[in-house]
Amino acid sequence: MNYRHAFHAGNFADLVKHAALRQLLERMQADPQPLQVFDTHAGRGLYDLSGEEAERSGEAKEGVVQLMQASDLPPAFAGLRQAVARLNGGGETALYPGSPMLVAGALRKGDAYLGCELRPQEHSALGEALAGWPAARTACADGYVEVPRRIEPAARTLVLIDPPFEKSDDYERCVQALAKIVRKSPQAVVMIWTPLKDLETFDAFLREAEDAYDRPLLVAEARMRPLTDPMKMNGCALVLANAPAGFEAPLGEICEWTVSRLGQGGKAQVWTAG
Repeated sequence: MNYRHAFHAGNFADLVKHAALRQLLERMQADPQPLQVFDTHAGRGLYDLSGEEAERSGEAKEGVVQLMQASDLPPAFAGLRQAVARLNGGGETALYPGSPMLVAGALRKGDAYLGCELRPQEHSALGEALAGWPAARTACADGYVEVPRRIEPAARTLVLIDPPFEKSDDYERCVQALAKIVRKSPQAVVMIWTPLKDLETFDAFLREAEDAYDRPLLVAEARMRPLTDPMKMNGCALVLANAPAGFEAPLGEICEWTVSRLGQGGKAQVWTAG
């Protein structure tokens, strides 16, 4: 599969992932010590929702457009909604920020961000999107390898592992990256995003992740529909190592609203594995 996120930008999975990411940043930035943030699969950083790809899929209209129009949003979505509104000047939602712009816009003095993107064309666009933030750097590199290599063991660290899952070994490489990161920096907060197609695939991934990380993992699932057709993306999940205390609450708000407002007979759940 040749994955292009422009088709999917601003969809339900982005809402779950990016609302959680902003919540993590807020929690970790409550500590005045500098924070280093890494993104293994950064993408292009900024997406035009009026472009051909987004218009063809229609996923943003069923995702971020609904978010921006909603009158019942829980507090956990506040950071994401504010970032989208700011990017669009308070007007119609025509642009959507990827994780690089969401992080870059929240960096404090002393914080730093590194976004890895392997595709040269996407990496070039990423550099342009982040040009206004000197503390946000990019690398045209394999994030699975580059991020563990770049982490400073003593620094406070947040890592987003968010591959497109277009290759058969992406689940395995997520686990390998997690193992390398927590071995080098045991207190690093790591959030892995995965699609939810069928339980067998997801359960197998969780078993491997538990073996790689010797403490409990926090798991948040947004099942948009019953997991009965493994050929469809039926939802998404977040798996977190070293999640901040009490982070179950905002994850629950995010998943519950997304499933109840945008789903089709699915369910949301947040639980601990391991």
